[in-house]
Amino acid sequence: MSRLLPATLSLLAALAPMAQARAESVVDRVARTGELVLVGIPGDAPLLSLNAKGEPQGYAVTVAEQIRAELSVAVGRPVKLRFEAVQDPLALGQSMLTGKADLACGIPFTWERDAQLDYSLPIALSGLRLLAPTGRFDGSPAGLSGHRIGVLADSLAATELQGMQPAAIAVPFPSLAAALAALSAGKVEGVIGDSLLLISQARAKGVTGLTLTPEEPYERYSVACLVPENDSAFRNLVNLAIARLLQGYLDGQPQSVAAIDRWVGPGSTVNLPPDRIRTYFQTVLLGVEAIRPLPSAPAQAGNTRQGT
Repeated sequence: MSRLLPATLSLLAALAPMAQARAESVVDRVARTGELVLVGIPGDAPLLSLNAKGEPQGYAVTVAEQIRAELSVAVGRPVKLRFEAVQDPLALGQSMLTGKADLACGIPFTWERDAQLDYSLPIALSGLRLLAPTGRFDGSPAGLSGHRIGVLADSLAATELQGMQPAAIAVPFPSLAAALAALSAGKVEGVIGDSLLLISQARAKGVTGLTLTPEEPYERYSVACLVPENDSAFRNLVNLAIARLLQGYLDGQPQSVAAIDRWVGPGSTVNLPPDRIRTYFQTVLLGVEAIRPLPSAPAQAGNTRQGT
């Protein structure tokens, strides 16, 4: 028993700063500071990138802005969205765990992350596929054996590649942009990653002669927002904001349709057809109550009643 005491004390000491960072809920902190902190990895267009002014943009930011607006109503004061950039998935998780950030959007679901943080309602559906010169691979895991395949370091793709084909030579990169540059330079033979991000970045760079395989992804997963674990008040507001955005698209609200289509709809680098987006959003909202705006109460004549 005595030998366990030092280890237990060490564990408690390690967890103490994290527990202290979470002592205040996100809603309370936002109400106090008027600021919501979004963390993310720039360069993950169309989910998240930086514009010419160095400002964050993308589908993840669109969702985060919706959440910011929902929080502003909830706390009764203006709320500013502040973006904190990190360079890799590991740093992103640490920012959330230590309380340095409140929110991360456009994040693939993994059981490892879910054990430490909570996920919101999904905002998109994606999957892992291989981007490589047309005809080089048939997309099967067996065909990857002995080949140099680029992956984002500490990502779901890296884990999946190791599991489905241990004989593949995984080459980690700090970003998908770096992996695609290595593919163009012939330093790797293909890149496994998020289908939405791979096709968007390849098209944005004007890269040709590449094909995504297989037809059905190696693994499908939802893309959502990460929030601190066991902060139900904040998670409820996040889910409500996401549901409003998705419902607005389904109802044909011009603002919601334009905001989503800009990043993933017709004419975007992803170029998803509206019917496909609508089908997925309908699936996400099957498990929650539909959000319908209530009509304004009609003005009643003679509201002011004179005494008799």
